[in-house]
Amino acid sequence: MLASFLIFLREGIEASMIVAILLAYLDKVGRREYFRYVVAGVVSALVFAAVVGTIIYVTVHDYAGTNLQTEIETATYLLATVVMTYMTFWMRSHAKDMSRELRDRTDVVLGRGAKVSMALMAFQAVGRECLEAMVFTLAIVFSSSVVGASVGAGVGTIISLAFAYTMYRLGHRVNIARAFKVLGVALMFFAAGLLVDAVQNLQQLGWIHFMNHALWNSTSLLSDQSTLGDVAHSFFGYASQPTSLQLVSYLAYLGITISLFLAVGKRSQSAKPKALRNS
Repeated sequence: MLASFLIFLREGIEASMIVAILLAYLDKVGRREYFRYVVAGVVSALVFAAVVGTIIYVTVHDYAGTNLQTEIETATYLLATVVMTYMTFWMRSHAKDMSRELRDRTDVVLGRGAKVSMALMAFQAVGRECLEAMVFTLAIVFSSSVVGASVGAGVGTIISLAFAYTMYRLGHRVNIARAFKVLGVALMFFAAGLLVDAVQNLQQLGWIHFMNHALWNSTSLLSDQSTLGDVAHSFFGYASQPTSLQLVSYLAYLGITISLFLAVGKRSQSAKPKALRNS
């Protein structure tokens, strides 16, 4: 539940911010007639992601208990890890410029007067977040439970919508870069957990034959099948019987990605004063 909450909070904030920026700018330039096309694009993106996710979920469960199910789940874990890592770094470096870039794209669309193009722009901008959330949700559901993932997703979505509404209606200024920095580090832990799940499946499938000895067994203290163990597994990658490769993969991923993530932020902060001095 905690993992899906963070996922939908982060993705929901980004997607709803995009919509809020688009609507606020259209309102500012007196083009409110385009509101319905933005909404149409957003709804189409949500429906598309929901349909694709449902088809994949039903297809996988038609092969429950087979190696094919495990293989598809493993591919989902790896894809979610890669996409989550990429989008977290991307937002870290683009958060400050996102509003300006959206306004520039909106000006181009308005200049052509294409209503369909406005809907497509909203679909593309929000659709990316929807597809990312769909991949992450599938990974969560495969590794935990549908109910817990649904509750976390619902709460995260509600909070992110409230955040966007506050930005649009009240005009509050929020340090978006700092917000995504905190969420980014938190999501790195979840991505590390997905990587651990992928490694475990690969070892169970017999595709990896080294470092597969269990380091300990803490099932009697906290089973990863229990409610608390499921939360610890989803967010921290906890496993009651981890192999040495799982532990090494977990620590190596966190060490490398968090170090690079923080370094990207420092580099962008140091580049800003230089740009100001040269201007």
